[in-house]
Amino acid sequence: MLEEKKSGALSRRQFVGGMAGVAIGAELLAAEPAPPPPPKQFDRKIKLGLTGPGGRGRWLANLFKQHGGYEIHGVADYFEDVAKAAGKALGADEARCFGGLQGYKRLLESGVEAVVIIDVPYFYPEQATAAVQAGVNVYMAKPVATDVPGTLAIGAAGKLATEKKLAFLVDYQLPLDPSNIEVATRVRDGAIGPIAHIISYGFTGMWGDPPKGKTIESRLRGGTWLSDIALGGDGIVAYDIHIIDGVQWLMGKRPVAACGFSRTCRPNPNGDRTDCLGVVFEYADGVVWTHITQTLANEHDAASLTASFYGMKATARLAYWGKCYVRGGDKHFVKDAGSVYDQGATRNIADFYDSITKGDVANPTAQRAVDGTLTAILGREAAARRRYLTMDELIQENKRLEVNLEGLKS
Repeated sequence: MLEEKKSGALSRRQFVGGMAGVAIGAELLAAEPAPPPPPKQFDRKIKLGLTGPGGRGRWLANLFKQHGGYEIHGVADYFEDVAKAAGKALGADEARCFGGLQGYKRLLESGVEAVVIIDVPYFYPEQATAAVQAGVNVYMAKPVATDVPGTLAIGAAGKLATEKKLAFLVDYQLPLDPSNIEVATRVRDGAIGPIAHIISYGFTGMWGDPPKGKTIESRLRGGTWLSDIALGGDGIVAYDIHIIDGVQWLMGKRPVAACGFSRTCRPNPNGDRTDCLGVVFEYADGVVWTHITQTLANEHDAASLTASFYGMKATARLAYWGKCYVRGGDKHFVKDAGSVYDQGATRNIADFYDSITKGDVANPTAQRAVDGTLTAILGREAAARRRYLTMDELIQENKRLEVNLEGLKS
């Protein structure tokens, strides 16, 4: 869910190139350059289905094609014309391009071996569960759900996938970046001492929020679903999940409680998403984690999608872009994060292929996605209610968000 942020992210990065002077012999200057390595060949091509060929969906599908081990076998989207146009561009037979709310079911029946789920998060639990039950491997975007029942359903689907020897991968990129891995490794090795507190940011620009029509059909196009909490989860779930997962990954556990505040301040809102939120999470061992988020066009100065870990002797930072570091102590490290957005997806696509072809179906990202999404929902709910809320209360309450699907094409 970073397609709307990608251009902004890239503008922040500073690429510095240069070469020191090197004495090169005449014989080397005359030598022909070595030919590029041949593209990797795969004995098996996995028949892949795509559910949600929007901006990021189409981009991700092309990365699957570039990998070389996949063929786009079919496409599903609520809007049939979108499915057919994407299928034509990606090389899928038009007969395997499906529209309507139930299009994904017809896609699963079309002979696909794996499916990419990247349409609207409200539908992810239903689609992922159906895929696993149909014996189809699952590669899915995040957030994996917008409410607690949906999140728990993803956990169950991940476990069922392992039982059925299917791959189930949630496409988080930050934990695959070498610079972030190095920071996390050093922190776990005691580089900053015991962690006292954490501060993280999830700042992005203003999302589209057009007036609602007679049905929610218009909310299913062009990312408009981001402005409806039931469809997209709100900012802390839909966008901030990247850094919330990063904290979850480094800490290896989820918080036990949260309290906070949120507000909607844009003029004439149509969707119910909030515009800014501040929440403090509490861990069982006393560590406190402050998370701040906004979706406003105000030239913000926060280092978005970062998390700083303040220890007793040093400080560390994870970052989706910009500098990752361990500062202070005897394990100092500073390096820019790589191209997390695209390289992370490319690594996940390769891992997904290996999981399917080699039978490595431990599927660790499924449970981590459950823990991270529950944490984001806990923050959203505690802030909305403006009170202290425990994770146990949230799960026991098991509140379901409902969407009115009347008038939509099946």
